Amino acid sequence: MAIVGAGAAGTLTAVQLCETATRRRTPLDLVLVDPAPEAGRGTAYATPDPRHRLNVPAGGMSCDPDDPGHFTRWLCRHGEPTVSAADFATRHRYGAYLADTLAQAVVRSHGTVSVRRLRTRAERCTGTSEGQAGQAVPAGLVGPGGQARPGSPAGLAGSAGLAGSAGPVELHLADGGLLTVDSAVLATGPAAPTAAWAPPALRASPRFINSPWNPGALDAVREDTADVLLVGTGLTAVDLALSLDRSERTVHAVSRNGLLPQPHALGPAGAMEAPSWPRDLTLNALRRTVYRHVSRSVRTHGDWRPALDSLRPYTARLWRSLTPEERGEFLAGEGAVWNTHRHRMAPTTAESVTRARTARRLQVHAGTIADVVESGGQLVVTLSNGRTVRVGWVIDCTGPGQRLEDPLWRGLFETGMAVPGPLGMGVATRDGRLLDAQGRCVRPLFTLGAPRRGELWETTAIPEIRVQAAALAQQLLAPPARRAARRRPVDGLGLALSTHAEAATAYRNGLDRVLKVRAGAEDAFARAVALDPGFALGHAALALLGHECGAAVDVPRALADAQRCARERADERERSFVDVITRRVQSADGDRALLRHLDTHPADALALAAAVPTIAFSGVTDLDDDYALRLVERTSPAYDGHWFHTSLLAFLRQEQGRLHEAGELAHRALGVEPASGHAVHALAHVHYESGAHEAGRDWLDGWVSGQGRGAVHRAHFSWHIALHELALDDPAAVRRRWFAQLAPGRVTGVRALVDSGSLLWRARLSGNWQGELPTSDVLDSVACEVLEQPATAFTALHAAVALTAAGDLPALRRLRDHAAGADPVQREVVAPLCDAFAALVEHRFHEAAVGLDALLPVLRKVGGSAAQREVVEETLLYALVSAGLCDAARRLLDARLDRKAAPRDRRMLAGLPG
Repeated sequence: MAIVGAGAAGTLTAVQLCETATRRRTPLDLVLVDPAPEAGRGTAYATPDPRHRLNVPAGGMSCDPDDPGHFTRWLCRHGEPTVSAADFATRHRYGAYLADTLAQAVVRSHGTVSVRRLRTRAERCTGTSEGQAGQAVPAGLVGPGGQARPGSPAGLAGSAGLAGSAGPVELHLADGGLLTVDSAVLATGPAAPTAAWAPPALRASPRFINSPWNPGALDAVREDTADVLLVGTGLTAVDLALSLDRSERTVHAVSRNGLLPQPHALGPAGAMEAPSWPRDLTLNALRRTVYRHVSRSVRTHGDWRPALDSLRPYTARLWRSLTPEERGEFLAGEGAVWNTHRHRMAPTTAESVTRARTARRLQVHAGTIADVVESGGQLVVTLSNGRTVRVGWVIDCTGPGQRLEDPLWRGLFETGMAVPGPLGMGVATRDGRLLDAQGRCVRPLFTLGAPRRGELWETTAIPEIRVQAAALAQQLLAPPARRAARRRPVDGLGLALSTHAEAATAYRNGLDRVLKVRAGAEDAFARAVALDPGFALGHAALALLGHECGAAVDVPRALADAQRCARERADERERSFVDVITRRVQSADGDRALLRHLDTHPADALALAAAVPTIAFSGVTDLDDDYALRLVERTSPAYDGHWFHTSLLAFLRQEQGRLHEAGELAHRALGVEPASGHAVHALAHVHYESGAHEAGRDWLDGWVSGQGRGAVHRAHFSWHIALHELALDDPAAVRRRWFAQLAPGRVTGVRALVDSGSLLWRARLSGNWQGELPTSDVLDSVACEVLEQPATAFTALHAAVALTAAGDLPALRRLRDHAAGADPVQREVVAPLCDAFAALVEHRFHEAAVGLDALLPVLRKVGGSAAQREVVEETLLYALVSAGLCDAARRLLDARLDRKAAPRDRRMLAGLPG
């Protein structure tokens, strides 16, 4: 295949072709034809001027329609760590992003796709002698030069999408070369400006610049100080006005209406649903509907922008619904108003324009050029409104021409292989494929972006072009014909996998490690998708690990890959699982989607692991406390006593307080699979809650040193051992354990906050840590937003504990303010908890004790285990003793000793006065 043009449209198409061919394991030879030194920039993104910014926020400029945050994340990785989706990047940076994204796609597709760049122009396109009109020639079977490619498998690139094609086409290159390809995408960008509006005297003048974006076109203007006239007041004129702005110069800009682009809002104004379209969609009916919709937006949001933005997904359909006469009427009547409101300036650009206009360095006029006279080395320009301006230069900023006039397109029009589009704009297409003079799609020629303007109207912006590029890749690389049914490989519990045997083996390894809570699952899943990039379940598993377990995964990217692969090759269960992970990551009904999935597919062990809150995943969070237990019991028949299911049941039984039964189940699971982390976790809780501290310490210490060496949450098991050592009143052992296995550096991120931070505080409260408390090490290992703006109530609880241990009142109050405006559990539990902890730090012990005591009945709502939430009860005990409320402290210690024996609690009880 060839892509003619390596600007934005050509680059986006090349990216999609590389990724689609790789997912489908379809060999592809791809040739990019463009004289530019670098792919991705084209005209729009070649400007190095930092004042030239995108007119769409970064969040809307992703290359990938399935991954909206791709560009924003790229900026964060390339020197702009604080950028947000609402920021407006420079055009030059966006060009670098396009080039880098293509380079990465080429690297990832190595072995499946070969990519070549030809630094020349395609000047003519003709058919070949291969095949006759209307006769299908399977693309992918004919190599460059029209020769059959030996050993080409059936069903290669385009064999379905190009049925009915008249054979390969030949591209005649400016350097004399001839390129024969099975299909070509003409990504040539907008038509060149023609300056047909300019009087002959102006067109002949050396002081008239009709292509300002050509390299070096403005050099003389920049060296001069004479005034300048820009013809046009759109985004091109705005960019040039900023570039040419000088204190000693006046920049004039003229257009028929004198309207500058509107600015984007400084912040989000809200979102609106599109209006209900009338059944009889005439231009008049459409006009009334849109104006009513805009009025409603102004009343509701105080801004017209949400109304206009809501129309974007429907613009092409609305345009197509109009008759040619209505389209012409719209362009003549509303075209300019639409363009100035639809294609807006970045806020910083608008601010610069306003300053220049206020200082009279930029003057905008409504009218046309009536006459031009050269006088004294300058141009005297008379406008149709009677105004005369004397300028050194006139620059054409009217934008692209209406007709495609370069030699390639002119030749296609002359031979009838292409015809102009509606209203003479662009080229006529059907789903991006060129129509010939008889209205047929005969030749394998395609286009996207600006050449489809007559067909789609709004088709020049990245959000539209990237969708067209993805659709072209799907069309050009149509899936091969289905093979005869054969047995698919299965996962560890017998569920079929839509992949080949080698990738399935890697996936089974990853799943086994997840179920055992062992390290290496991420690497195994990554190997599975490397072996089969079209394996939806592998991508979804990586997204899940990155989202919930902090694995080093680009979660949005993995999720986008999973969604694309699921659409192309997945069974119903796999598509359902991808949907579950998508909703879970995007916080859109994720828990209920997961439960619906398990109702249909109870044997999906990865889904069950994600649903049950134990040690690996957060589980379902918006349902009642016993739902996880009922879920495990309901899925029991699908597992027939499998050690993984038995391990989950053991953990949930100990949560019920049925410790003896939980211990038996855990031992049963460990008898089959000694490395089962869930069973070990259940047994750790059984030992702690039953007061078997010496036995629990010794057994768990031996497991961590043996089978547990590969555990992914090894630090959490060490935390359990340290709890036993705290209960046994062994301060030396606690310190050794902390420095050897729980100090930051050995433990990082949220795990350091939850395990290491809470252990320090509990050791201080019980008198098991004398001297300076190294809480600053814990706080330094956790991102500030995790401490002060945590996403979950469970993390917020432990952030409050760590900040209290550090005595950081300002941060504790910021956390309290965040919790007060967060989810209901943070508002109900964490916000008052922060108030109580603040009172403790300020030695208002009685107030702290009252606040903490009131929270004990609702503390379960934050999630986690009883052993983790116990830190609040121990803080209450400290507050009671410090406040001199010894009778209340005695009652609390008696209750604790009734639950389980602990030498530490007996020592503290004996030490109470009276």
